[in-house]
Amino acid sequence: MNERFYDLTREKQDRFINAACKLFAENGYKKASTDDIVKAAGISKGLLFHYFGSKQGLYVYVYEYSTRYVRMEYDRSIPREGMDFFELQKRLELVKRDIIRHYPYMPLFIRRAFRENDEELISLLADNMDQYSALLAEVYGRAHVSRIKPGIDPSDILKLCLYASDGILNDQFLTGNVDPEAFLEESLKYLSLLEKNLCRHSQ
Repeated sequence: MNERFYDLTREKQDRFINAACKLFAENGYKKASTDDIVKAAGISKGLLFHYFGSKQGLYVYVYEYSTRYVRMEYDRSIPREGMDFFELQKRLELVKRDIIRHYPYMPLFIRRAFRENDEELISLLADNMDQYSALLAEVYGRAHVSRIKPGIDPSDILKLCLYASDGILNDQFLTGNVDPEAFLEESLKYLSLLEKNLCRHSQ
């Protein structure tokens, strides 16, 4: 990547990142059009290749930036010490709300990246993907599960939480209206419902 990208204003950089996240999340790497990305970003196609060299270079940059940004938000907002399973999930939804305030399509883009099948691209991203997966495992590993009712696998509850959160964001994405506050409200509603039914005592 050309370091002169950082000479752009923060607003222009973010416009570029948001456009790439949106189009890559919507279409995947192979089908995403650089013409559509530069149109959404409001820049010339020449600048895209000047800064990133290729669509692949853009994808790698945006993925690395996105996972680094998420890590920074986790470090800033999620306590290192353990906490109750559902309190941790609620905190994570707050973090996701804060992320999509600035980068509405970033969480969906990251999730979509794990379903890409371009071998060369995945090879370039492999180390970063492993690091990101390890980060998630470490964060989710901070959850205390003592309140969960006997016989219920916490990993199954985690899947339900992730399906609900991703589903809400996907629904908003498909309607073309990613709303951080509405996302958070609906996510917390479903988390509270799960907590009420799957824990010994609701807080």
